[in-house]
Amino acid sequence: MERTQVPNTYQLGEVCQILTKDNPELRGKGGCWAIVSAVNDFSCTVRMWDGEYAVGLQHLKSYDYLPAECQQMQLISDRITRIYSDSLEETVKSLLQLLGKVNRPYLTAVEEKLLTLLESEYGRIP
Repeated sequence: MERTQVPNTYQLGEVCQILTKDNPELRGKGGCWAIVSAVNDFSCTVRMWDGEYAVGLQHLKSYDYLPAECQQMQLISDRITRIYSDSLEETVKSLLQLLGKVNRPYLTAVEEKLLTLLESEYGRIP
């Protein structure tokens, strides 16, 4: 039986939540936010705290943020991306992963201070 494909309505820069469902490639990413960096017919390429992933539409759910909130999330994403590398200490990776799961379009004052500290510690401030 053929399944009808739903049109891809996601837009570049849109902030979405990752829904892992039964996809083993997304293990550990459930609940993380991601920013759409490419829109394909039946999937999107999204940028997360630790890299880019091709994700099927059934694994995305829009946060329905306003454009200004999407821009704010893009700035946070850029900052996290500049810091992240596989060679980081586990504690730092865990902190970046937690920031990648924040389900609001801003950081609290403490989260902001922690991210700024990591930027200064790892010398990746723009």
